[in-house]
Amino acid sequence: MKIIITGTTGMVGEAVLLECLQDAKITQVLSVSRKPCGITHPKMKELLVPNFTEIAAFKDELVGFDACFFCAGISSVGMKEEQYRHITYDTTLAFANTLVQINPNMVFTYVSGASTDSTEKGRVMWARVKGKTENDLMKLPFKRVVNFRPGAMLPFPNQQYAKKLYNVIAKALHFIMPKKVIALSALGQAMIHAVERENVKSILEIADINALAK
Repeated sequence: MKIIITGTTGMVGEAVLLECLQDAKITQVLSVSRKPCGITHPKMKELLVPNFTEIAAFKDELVGFDACFFCAGISSVGMKEEQYRHITYDTTLAFANTLVQINPNMVFTYVSGASTDSTEKGRVMWARVKGKTENDLMKLPFKRVVNFRPGAMLPFPNQQYAKKLYNVIAKALHFIMPKKVIALSALGQAMIHAVERENVKSILEIADINALAK
């Protein structure tokens, strides 16, 4: 399989990248990000794109892939809805629309979040925006769109983009509420299986992600 991964300069994208690089079924990985991720590997290439809304200018680099694991994202803390929507919704849909024109037979996976609001009408701003992003991605004519809704996440050991404090908090939550926390290695495996397997649901909560990872 040949995979495109975004967000490899963040904790989730980095972990998914690491999982893909060690999976023998994956022969090529293209990391698409705004800056170098700091990882080198024989089956990995990097494409630096300053603005994801202008990804169409890089179409030739995106040909021949089986799936896109869209892991790019940002916290909504301290952000106004218009700004968060642009980063979360506009850039994701611009990227997805470009890919579906190139190859509608791809599988597109999107890292959303637990408690995302599919109605798009709730009081929580980030949940509404994520909900609209999920909904509009599922309208695109890809082979399959799978939205992943992880909660707290346990990073790989020594991940460069995982903050130490976050790691401590995630481990504590895993001890107290294990069903609310997912290992990022499992998230990566579940994404890979979402490409390989049929009858995968469009929206996966934590229990669904863990089941798909097996």
